[in-house]
Amino acid sequence: MIILKSPHEIEEMKKSGRIVSEVLTEMKEMIRPGIKTIELDRRAEDLTRKRGAKPAFKGYRGYPASLCTSLNSEVVHGIPSNRVAEEGDILSIDFGVLYKGYYADAAITVAVGCVSQTAQRLLEVTEGSLYQAIDRAMVGGRLGDISAAVQTFCETQGFSIVRDYVGHGIGKSLHEDPQIPNFGLSGRGIALKAGMVLAIEPMVNEGTYDVKVLSDGWTVVTADGKLSAHFEHTVAITDGAPIILTQTM
Repeated sequence: MIILKSPHEIEEMKKSGRIVSEVLTEMKEMIRPGIKTIELDRRAEDLTRKRGAKPAFKGYRGYPASLCTSLNSEVVHGIPSNRVAEEGDILSIDFGVLYKGYYADAAITVAVGCVSQTAQRLLEVTEGSLYQAIDRAMVGGRLGDISAAVQTFCETQGFSIVRDYVGHGIGKSLHEDPQIPNFGLSGRGIALKAGMVLAIEPMVNEGTYDVKVLSDGWTVVTADGKLSAHFEHTVAITDGAPIILTQTM
């Protein structure tokens, strides 16, 4: 069941989104060669709790941390640890909060120092596909319009779309209906309505779209060991333009 949010609820979700945005902005500033992913996680949790919010992921289905930190060939759900980000890596940070009863969720992928031309293109295309998708989050459209926008933009640039993991609705629960694939056909799927709030999150691979889960039961990696990038925003559909609730600064 898709739960439509009232204008008041969307205003409340903006508060959650602002916290996510502020924390991700600091994470981006902290990322440098030599940083341990556990350091990012500790700082993110500290910033979140100081704002009166709770990390959305910590304890969710047993997940042990506040951030997901995914390096290079890791697609999503990488667990923070004493691993060090090195020059030339790319690091995806996925983060969500619960604040006054409402969730918000977003992700960025950051270059660690100087990266390869391929890595830089992957980041630019993945982030660009997110905004292509957001532009289609309009009343009168279909869910497939969002999915097709991501797929078309990325595949024309020579990259592939992860099939096994998708975006989702969000509100009083972290994951709500509908699921939002990053591939599909324009004009298909459910009608988009004012009050829908969607976590749109392209996951884009350098090589094959096939993925596998590591033995920790969480970390998803590309099957061929090539790079992956991930960008996400929580977006409200309104009677006018879509509102990005987690817009980073």
